[in-house]
Amino acid sequence: MKHLKLAVIALFMFATMGSINAQDENNPWAIGFGLNNVDIYGSSDFGTQVEDLLGNRDWNVLPSISRITGEKYLDKGFSLQLAGSLNKIETLIEENDSDLLYWAVDAIVKYDLNTLVGETGWFDPYVYLGGGYTAIDSDGEAMLNGGVGFNAWFNDNLGLNFQTGTKYGFADNIRTHYQTTLGLVIRFGGKDTDGDGVYDKDDACPEVAGLKEFNGCPDADGDGIKDSDDACPNVAGLAAMNGCPDSDGDGVADKDDMCPNAKGTKANKGCPDADGDGVVDKNDKCPNVAGPSSNGGCPFKDSDNDGVLDKDDKCPTVAGVASNNGCPAAVITKEAENSLGEFAKAILFNIGKSSFKPGVTNKLNEIVKVMKNYPNANFVIEGHTDSTGSASTNSRISDRRAKAVRDYLVSNGISVSRLSAVGYGEDQPIASNKTRAGRAQNRRVVVKVSNK
Repeated sequence: MKHLKLAVIALFMFATMGSINAQDENNPWAIGFGLNNVDIYGSSDFGTQVEDLLGNRDWNVLPSISRITGEKYLDKGFSLQLAGSLNKIETLIEENDSDLLYWAVDAIVKYDLNTLVGETGWFDPYVYLGGGYTAIDSDGEAMLNGGVGFNAWFNDNLGLNFQTGTKYGFADNIRTHYQTTLGLVIRFGGKDTDGDGVYDKDDACPEVAGLKEFNGCPDADGDGIKDSDDACPNVAGLAAMNGCPDSDGDGVADKDDMCPNAKGTKANKGCPDADGDGVVDKNDKCPNVAGPSSNGGCPFKDSDNDGVLDKDDKCPTVAGVASNNGCPAAVITKEAENSLGEFAKAILFNIGKSSFKPGVTNKLNEIVKVMKNYPNANFVIEGHTDSTGSASTNSRISDRRAKAVRDYLVSNGISVSRLSAVGYGEDQPIASNKTRAGRAQNRRVVVKVSNK
């Protein structure tokens, strides 16, 4: 029996050399196998019981694998264990005074003391309480189990288990006794998808291999900033720059720096602006002379010297007037052109003829006034018809109507050189010819400026 004592002492010595941490919740399943020692109480006296436990005179050990366990971690430090034990009782009171078969099936609930005191890495002490059925030869009964134990882990999955406790019966069929066990325990069931040594439960990046100090997340560039917090995960950088480099040291990370090799300002996205005009030097056509950005950083010019700067001059190489955006005075204003269109809508003809309806000449006279106010403007007079009648007839009528308007304007003082007349017949409708209203809109004369 001295060998079992030596094994227990060796276990403690080995445990002090370990540094592996295995969490129950990471590997929720466990199986174990090993030896069990049964020590029958020789007396009800407490001192005698302690002497029985520490001595080896009445230890009963079967020199083979004699105890097998299966275990499932529950929650908050609690585990459920099922165990089966087999032994041979050769000593009840005096050595070799018996030859009895011992077997037991037990179910216990274990509580990990690390839950109270904090993690101790390789060392997992626990207390347990439960019950089971124990038999010695033909006698058997249900017994209450209670005791202490610990696991000492070699790595995340393999460890040594030591457990000792008392089994107390109620029917007096089996005497109260100690059962002490020593064996190997194997944990499994923990999931580590990316194989980085951090279980998925605790892995903030379970699909990507990472580092334990970053809860399983990677740091691809090795700058001490995990990729999820690193704005430049593939280039080593500075913590102050969220993991990005700042080559020119201007306080703007290279990824945001439009001029990463020239020291600038944050306001200019890392670029310098020598003349302070708000146009960075690399885009400034006049980097040493202040000018507006709309002119490439250069001062504005007035190429045609008409008093309108080139930036506002629609005709920068031709002198003009400010009222016409730097271009020569317009031949006609937009307002006057719109007036011609409105007057032309009132030019109506007798059906099938090119003669005017009563009152039309008043509108024609208004057109004459506009044309005289803008002597540099030339005009085209268009005649249009609806689709009633043949196309050839409509073409002739539209042409005669356009010329009738032209002739009236000429007769009232407008130079014929400023006017042209053309008939489009029914080819350019502005409304449907299927309705009376539509046909009325299509019978029209249009006056347009031809030399804007």
